[in-house]
Amino acid sequence: MKKLINDPGAVVADALAGVAAVHGDTLSVHRDPDYVTRADAPVAGKVAIVSGGGAGHEPLHTGFVGPGMLDAAAPGAIFTSPSVAQIYEAASAVATDAGVLFVVKNYTGDRLNFMMAAEMLAATGVPTASVLVNDDVAVEDSTHTAGRRGTGATLFVEKLAGAAAEAGAPLDEVKRIAEKVVENGRSMGLALTSSIVPHVVTPNFDIGEDEVEMVVGIHGEPGRNRTALVPASELVATLTDAVSTDLPFASGDRVLALTNGLGGTPLIELYVVAGELAAYCDARGITIERSLVGSYITSLEMAGCTITLVKADDELLELWDAPVSTAALRW
Repeated sequence: MKKLINDPGAVVADALAGVAAVHGDTLSVHRDPDYVTRADAPVAGKVAIVSGGGAGHEPLHTGFVGPGMLDAAAPGAIFTSPSVAQIYEAASAVATDAGVLFVVKNYTGDRLNFMMAAEMLAATGVPTASVLVNDDVAVEDSTHTAGRRGTGATLFVEKLAGAAAEAGAPLDEVKRIAEKVVENGRSMGLALTSSIVPHVVTPNFDIGEDEVEMVVGIHGEPGRNRTALVPASELVATLTDAVSTDLPFASGDRVLALTNGLGGTPLIELYVVAGELAAYCDARGITIERSLVGSYITSLEMAGCTITLVKADDELLELWDAPVSTAALRW
């Protein structure tokens, strides 16, 4: 194992120190407990959006803190849910009278800890609401979940709900937008290699040079099955068949698309995947209105990708195009 780290047990702390050094003008990094907020938080009269999860998926969620997206993020240890204290302190730091929306990926630890933190915050008189992201079409239950996992649609929930909140929408409206994205978003992924947790040293799973792990989890959970390594066009078709038939997506639909790298996949390969996804959708009369390509929800150094489609309308497209200014996403 070769990694650019100091101490395997201090990777998250050292990374947060780096975030503070680079983005200290726009972000505030808090320690003990660890969380990150917008530098201008709390923003009076605005619904605050709070998310978080295990580290190792960067830029999710810390990289999405800023105007037009999240107000705060709580990073746990690598592949480990943030504590109740982290989530509660993060939310308390950004809460306003307009309320707080918690964006929660469907992993058991996240669900439990965010629920407890939300109850604690509500007990102080702050209006709260939560939305559960569960867009992974391939797995109903896995190592970390009961039900479908939360994956690529998380980015769209945070961006679109964040835009609504930035525009001054009330809590119930921001929650409606977030739930609309969850209802209309589907994802699936594959891995060519495993991730390696720094303090564990060994890969989460072994895979041959000529094998592909289908429907892999972002915590390094093994997938549902393995297949032979075939051309990207065939792999993309397998992923997108599953995604498009689940909602389903049909001819005439307009979509937002994410071709997401899992940490170790070169951008040139992601654009190969994005091109195949575009061809797939075009052949079926599905219009990709907006497309995002890059490594946004990762699993350390895992080579692989996920594909996410969100059925879009004019409302969601307007929110997608609204300004955003975060470390990882800005326009």
